[in-house]
Amino acid sequence: MRKRNLFVTLVLLSCLVMISAAASTARTQSTGLTGSAADFRSAEFDKSSTRISNQWLPLKPGTQLTYKGSAIPEGEKTRSTRRVVTTVTDLSKWIDGVRTLVIWERDYTASKLGESEIAFFAQDKAGNVWLLGEYPEEYENGKFAEAPTWIAGRKGARAGIAMLANPRLGTPDYAQGFAPAPVEFEDRARVYRKGQKTCVPVKCYKHVLVIEEFEKGEPGVFHLKYYAPKVGLVRVGWRGAKEEEKETLALVKRQQLSPAALTNARREVLKLDKRAYKRSEVYRKTSPAKPLK
Repeated sequence: MRKRNLFVTLVLLSCLVMISAAASTARTQSTGLTGSAADFRSAEFDKSSTRISNQWLPLKPGTQLTYKGSAIPEGEKTRSTRRVVTTVTDLSKWIDGVRTLVIWERDYTASKLGESEIAFFAQDKAGNVWLLGEYPEEYENGKFAEAPTWIAGRKGARAGIAMLANPRLGTPDYAQGFAPAPVEFEDRARVYRKGQKTCVPVKCYKHVLVIEEFEKGEPGVFHLKYYAPKVGLVRVGWRGAKEEEKETLALVKRQQLSPAALTNARREVLKLDKRAYKRSEVYRKTSPAKPLK
């Protein structure tokens, strides 16, 4: 009888271990992730962290996406044209113990450069894409104004989720990153809709995922991001009675840069990286950006 009871106990213990492991695996694959500090600590990154293959946010070096639309600039009443150019570089940077891929984004309003930013992304082994920091140079009337930088692991800033491995309706909203004052980066997101169709100048896309972005302290203000499988972001919209900017963007061009054009982009981003050491205290604690190879 004792041997049988012992056998039953061992079987039950084995089942509990397997259930626990399965639950842990499911969590790392995005179920229940909230982008918390604990989630980031439990995420597993390896040498492939810069190879971002998430179907909703694929980031292949040399890819350049151009968006056009309009928005109402702060303090104004009429809409202005807007153009955003996102370039996936072939540079990497170590942040908070993780090797990240450097993304360069330029934002033009009424044909004038308003912001030139480098942001740092990495994919964990479960397929979740994380945002580990941003260095944005903001311009006013063609002149540098400020660079509200945040870097995960520095002065209370934390990494957040840029895209879940398996986005599902009904899952908790999640932090896209966090930085305390004076930066105050507190963006959050949730899965808003799935299986949508949207048409932009490039083409019409099916099975589109819509992510709703917001800040908890700003009720009635929501940004909608439309992601097409194996393409990434294809449209930006908004909703909410208190939304003032009312930004709309649509993908107008998607291309793979030539080696020469990618070299030029790398050169410009390295200039940004160099300036950041002079303009940001938290950035000075990071190692310089370097080519992936």
